[in-house]
Amino acid sequence: MTDIPLVDLHASHAEVAEEVRAGFDAVLASGAYIKGPDVAAFETEYAAFSGVRHAIGTANGTDAVELALRALDLPAGAGVAVPANTFVATVEAVVRAGLRPVPVDVDDTHLLIDPRAVEAVLPQVAALLPVHLNGQLAPMAPLLALAGGRPVVEDAAQCQGARQDGRPAGSWGRIAATSFYPGKNLGAYGDAGAVTTDDERLATAVRLMGDHGSGRKYVHERFGFNSRLDTLQAVVLRAKLRRLPAWNEARRAAAARYAELLAGLDGVSTPHTLPGNEHVWHLYAVRVARGRDAVLADLRAAGIGAGVHYPVPVHLQPAFRGLGHGEGSFPVAERSATEILTLPLFPQITEDQQVRVAEALAKALKNR
Repeated sequence: MTDIPLVDLHASHAEVAEEVRAGFDAVLASGAYIKGPDVAAFETEYAAFSGVRHAIGTANGTDAVELALRALDLPAGAGVAVPANTFVATVEAVVRAGLRPVPVDVDDTHLLIDPRAVEAVLPQVAALLPVHLNGQLAPMAPLLALAGGRPVVEDAAQCQGARQDGRPAGSWGRIAATSFYPGKNLGAYGDAGAVTTDDERLATAVRLMGDHGSGRKYVHERFGFNSRLDTLQAVVLRAKLRRLPAWNEARRAAAARYAELLAGLDGVSTPHTLPGNEHVWHLYAVRVARGRDAVLADLRAAGIGAGVHYPVPVHLQPAFRGLGHGEGSFPVAERSATEILTLPLFPQITEDQQVRVAEALAKALKNR
């Protein structure tokens, strides 16, 4: 039997291969490897796609979060509210920016940052950092209302093209960060990221800091480091961005098919979409109430490339013991970490592949 991968990067590459090859040839012929014209073109195109005035390319998504936070010039050591069930990069970026992560729990239905939990820590924080998880936005209107004068920074790494109440991800907060890691909906052929904002001052600060704090050669206006979007990655991203709306529609169709195939299946619950969200299904994460790890092993034995995203919440990671949160601190995030099971989903997945995934999952659950 042919294995079904969690994400099929070869299938996506096949759709852009000729355009990317031609773009690479042009870059190689010009020698414009750093800050080439494709970088500026992609930034303009991605800003328009995101509904903002500015997009600044970065070397990766972690740098993008750090640069977005640094641009705000928050006091050293200030608290930043983050969900406990995010990828560690979100919290790493907070620490690297000289700030203090303040984890909070998530809601039990959508596993998105819970505004009630945020409200409880407001006296401790100077900024909010909601994470748009699995392809849908966090509840932005309630968070913005809670924030008052505090800046809201979106971690939009998992939802390129998603919208809430018609408004694109990356356009809600004062500033936002995204990742173009290869497996993302909009993925490069290596590491890459971007910051988006409507604030010209913040955009200028991010661009300076990502280029050694320099707007003019050998003149360094502020502390910075090297985090520029590579020209070759910009070529890839431009080609893929043109196809992203169609690819996201294909993901929505696949998610709807899974919902039908898994309806009524005992022992598993399918994901929910927050009202107002236009989901782009970066990940299709179901919840298995009992025996998740054994079910995962059965699926992999059957050739199904299922996975688990974030099996250990950030506050329980050894690197972040210093935050002072033990087991039981964030019960929803902790319980869901033992239940989440990510099924294969990518734009080119076929109905036959999804049927096989559903049948293998049903068999694995029956064996428990």
